[in-house]
Amino acid sequence: MIHSKRHAEILRLLSEEGTVSIASLAERLGVSLETVRRDVKPLADDGSVLKMHGAVGLASMVGEAPFERRMRENAEAKRLIARMVAATIRDGEAIMLDTGTTTSFLARELLGHRRLTVVTNSSDIARTLATVNGNKVYMAGGELRSDSGAAFGISAIEFVSRFSVDHAVISIGAVDAAAGLTDYELEEAEFARMVLSRGQRSLVVTDHTKFGRQGLVRVCGFDGFSELATDRPPPPDITAALSHAGARLAIATP
Repeated sequence: MIHSKRHAEILRLLSEEGTVSIASLAERLGVSLETVRRDVKPLADDGSVLKMHGAVGLASMVGEAPFERRMRENAEAKRLIARMVAATIRDGEAIMLDTGTTTSFLARELLGHRRLTVVTNSSDIARTLATVNGNKVYMAGGELRSDSGAAFGISAIEFVSRFSVDHAVISIGAVDAAAGLTDYELEEAEFARMVLSRGQRSLVVTDHTKFGRQGLVRVCGFDGFSELATDRPPPPDITAALSHAGARLAIATP
């Protein structure tokens, strides 16, 4: 790959992911760390990118909100998962969605559906699906988080506990064979646990990068939901744990 083509590829990767480590760029471009540093220098000099400790970011995206940044991470995988799940939801059904990037992708894939009843704590999901196609959207109240625009806390949990829906869907930050489903924030884990309890079908959506991770707070074990939707087959120990618990595994393919 010649110099100018590497510049274009670096900018393309940064436009998709916002920030990428120098080591990751070197691996993806098939060049040395020193070559990447030389390639990045003129881009940094003209203001196209910003250099950070061990990484580089697209100047226009470095200051964006964390949720917007996460929406770009593994975006195609999340879109595939969302499209697969949306195909299993019928017009007129009730669905509960927690806040998360994969559930936000699902909301966008549901724009072709009609007469949905949607219960959520996410302002992004509520804004996407409200006032279109005869949908009814109920949003949990409380203080909205500045990073995600989502409501958490006792009032949000009590609000969604009043509903019973056809499909209860959460996105999850970590899936481990021993620890089960875990997340990194207590309030998010508590809300997700309540959501899973409110659906005839309880569905966890997550891309493959979350496998083998352990978060700080446990949401539930593998017996706490009926189905896991992802984009690649999980490691054997997670697959075995799902099977032992009787949870269905659905894998989205391009």
